[in-house]
Amino acid sequence: MELANTLSQDGESRRGVLAHLERLETQVSRCRKKLEEPQSAQAVESALGTRIHELRRLRDKLRAEVKQHQARVKASTTNVEPDQTLEITEQEFLKRKRENVKAILQAYRFTGISGKLTSRGVCVCIGTAFEGNLLDSYFVDLVMQKPPQIHHHSIPVFIPLEEISAKYLQTNIQHFLFTLCEYLNAYSGRKYQADRLQSDFAAFLAGPLQRNSLCNLLSFTYKAEPEGQSFPFCARLLYKDLTTTLPTDVTVTYQGTDALSTTREEQRAAHENLFFTKPLHQVFTSFASKGDKLDMSLVS
Repeated sequence: MELANTLSQDGESRRGVLAHLERLETQVSRCRKKLEEPQSAQAVESALGTRIHELRRLRDKLRAEVKQHQARVKASTTNVEPDQTLEITEQEFLKRKRENVKAILQAYRFTGISGKLTSRGVCVCIGTAFEGNLLDSYFVDLVMQKPPQIHHHSIPVFIPLEEISAKYLQTNIQHFLFTLCEYLNAYSGRKYQADRLQSDFAAFLAGPLQRNSLCNLLSFTYKAEPEGQSFPFCARLLYKDLTTTLPTDVTVTYQGTDALSTTREEQRAAHENLFFTKPLHQVFTSFASKGDKLDMSLVS
């Protein structure tokens, strides 16, 4: 009995020791966790602190560089006089203006506009033509300053050069040249037609051709047949649009007191329509080739 009691006590003692050891291990494990958690948080806090310190250092460095750059810019502008700054700006403007004009001339060289750079700016030559016939040439010497100005030119006085210049030269040189070219080509075309009428079809004229310097108002008396007893007509052609070579207003009347027959009235109206739609020399070419038996396809 005593041996059994001893064994029983030893078993209980061992179980008690084991339980106590398990409790100690649990407590140790808990303590370790508690110890590890502050260490982990402390490590994270330490890493964040290092990162913040690095970002602040970079910020301070960038601020210092910006201040240094601003100081250099201020010093450089302080050393430059206001007039010198304005002069540099104007020089850059004039340089860009010259380059722009040079590019325009290169683009227009196949349209009758050519030119060359000069010490003051550029000299532009405008060659006119009509129906493939090369006619007169005119030049404009431009000074590339601010604002651009016309130094010399050979443009006829009746071309509204000042109006065109005031409207386009200061803002758009390309448009200025294009518009001037339109006016000159139209004038040369009208003059070419009047010259052809006087030189090639004088036999049709019953009197002198009257025209003004701009050739935008023509009046003449003509016969539809160079010889014979054909009725004379009086024509008045007005070109209100100075950029065109066809009249905007045509009046054809019969010279005489007798009333026109229906046939003659139709003939007069057909002539009037021809002058509206065809250049002068083409109209009289049709008279010469058909003896005034008008090809109605020309009228339409």
